[in-house]
Amino acid sequence: MTHAIHPPAPAAMSSMIATMVATLALAALAALSGCAGKKPAAPPVAAAPEANPQVLLLGEVHDNSQGQRLRFEELRRRVEAGWRPAIAMEQFDRESQPLLDEAQKGCIDAACMIQVVGGPKWDWQQYYPLIDMAISYRLPLIAANLSRADASRVVRNGVASAFDAAAVADYHLAQPLPADIRSGQQREIVQGHCGMLSDSMVGGMVDAQVARDIWMARLILAQRPRDVVLIAGNGHVRKDIGVARWLAVAAPALTVRSIAYLEGDAAAPAGAYDATRKLAALTRPDPCAALKAGPAK
Repeated sequence: MTHAIHPPAPAAMSSMIATMVATLALAALAALSGCAGKKPAAPPVAAAPEANPQVLLLGEVHDNSQGQRLRFEELRRRVEAGWRPAIAMEQFDRESQPLLDEAQKGCIDAACMIQVVGGPKWDWQQYYPLIDMAISYRLPLIAANLSRADASRVVRNGVASAFDAAAVADYHLAQPLPADIRSGQQREIVQGHCGMLSDSMVGGMVDAQVARDIWMARLILAQRPRDVVLIAGNGHVRKDIGVARWLAVAAPALTVRSIAYLEGDAAAPAGAYDATRKLAALTRPDPCAALKAGPAK
């Protein structure tokens, strides 16, 4: 038997609608209550810029333009954010400081500076942006390297021969060099000369390298209280046997950060740097080929 389906009476319909509305309202209130109990998601926090140290040591592989660009960007970001350090450069010998000072007063671009002060040893195009920035922001340039004449004197007469009595006392140069510095520098120099140096030459070359590091440290400290950036080879900016080690001798409370720019899979010695930046390795002629071949006949 088929039963007819009758719609609910109007009163019943009104009751059903009221019940549905009440149910939906309760559900909505519950949802709102749950949302109210949750804290809104915090906006992402931008990484704080790295604090500037009192001394920033920036290394280099001298002929690697990628490393030069990366290092310039590292420094440019800091300077554009307001940092105003002096810039000490291995590329200028210390005797050229008066000429460098005059050039900074009179030159309006890096080309002028390089023409006045730059020597033949360096590929100055690599340093053009850095010098231009120093001129634009009036950052003092410091000639940080020993001259060839200085280095030759040190090779003959020892590290102390390059310094006055005050520096000899400050850096304990009347005493033998710390054994780990001498052995570490000797290892680097022997490797850098393809293992072909005679024993009689190694000691003097170690002394010359150490004297360069001490001169750089001394000139950095002479800028206080102004912060300083050192532009130099990766060997000089090492914290274990390089400039930072000598800074710690004379001013142990100084904040120093070292960044190396290393090619390919070159591994940094433990404790040598605070950070490293990897570079694509350049293809170069074998620097040891001529030494291994012996003198031309």
